[in-house]
Amino acid sequence: MRTTRDRIRHAILFEVIGLALIIPLGTLLFGLHAADMGVIGVGSALVAMAWNYAYNLGFDRAMQRLVGHTRKSLPLRVAHAVLFEAGLLVILLPPIAWYLGIGLVEALVMDLAIAGFYVAYAFLFNLAYDRTFPLQSWTDAAVEPSA
Repeated sequence: MRTTRDRIRHAILFEVIGLALIIPLGTLLFGLHAADMGVIGVGSALVAMAWNYAYNLGFDRAMQRLVGHTRKSLPLRVAHAVLFEAGLLVILLPPIAWYLGIGLVEALVMDLAIAGFYVAYAFLFNLAYDRTFPLQSWTDAAVEPSA
């Protein structure tokens, strides 16, 4: 399993790169002022960092308990990303609607568009992160002959 330090590095890199992408994209897509998209982006990132840590820790612990390792197959990576974003959507919907002074349906449409971006981004980021920072147990398993 990943260490706390590694999980913190993961969360910070994920959010910094995500903000660099979503603020200008969101400003263009939703017609918001950059400052408003920045508030939504940074506020969402802070919530997402806490959720990211808790969600990934719980997901990895569940995998470790159920299957004895934390290596994720392609279908599991897709499920992992979708479930993460679904939980975050539920958490962020009310504050976004309140901040922008819009209805929940309008906020849901905006949140779904942002979540769609982040599902794809999370999948690609996590794949790249795992390849850039593999766990030692993964590299050991790759070179050990199977019985």
